[in-house]
Amino acid sequence: MVSWVEFAAAEPSLASDVRALMCQYGAGLGYLATVRPDGGPRVHPVAPVITDEGLFCFVIRSPKQHDLDRDGRYALHAFPPEESDDEAYVSGRAFAVTDAGRREQLSRLMRADPVVDWKLYELTVEVAMVVRRPLASSLSRKVVWRDPPLATVRPLRQRQRSGPCAAAAD
Repeated sequence: MVSWVEFAAAEPSLASDVRALMCQYGAGLGYLATVRPDGGPRVHPVAPVITDEGLFCFVIRSPKQHDLDRDGRYALHAFPPEESDDEAYVSGRAFAVTDAGRREQLSRLMRADPVVDWKLYELTVEVAMVVRRPLASSLSRKVVWRDPPLATVRPLRQRQRSGPCAAAAD
């Protein structure tokens, strides 16, 4: 796993695409998946913070915060855009930020209420992915990065839809 800064230096175009999708509505918007004590997934909406210094997330006292403190594995998926089916995904490990100066700087930047019981986590990057799916096209473009680095770019075929949700999806 690497920091966001190291990832962005290694893959600037992919990092830019991830950042653009995560922050497409101004502030970052995404879904954070954590690992529950029983090993199952827990998913919550969050507002990730991407700066030149890293990828961060403020998390209030909650089961999600307890999950990150117990088992730092996470997956972060961008909130879907309105005009396409594009996706951005990052996974790795979350670490509580203990540097008071960094917490203060980011809380001011994001206007995080200092009275609320939150923790700031820095999110490292093990896997980053962007999938481009224009609404009118049957082909997609997928870019994946892994640490250790393994970049792939490949077109994806649109899957045939079947089952009870097929009619609703078309």
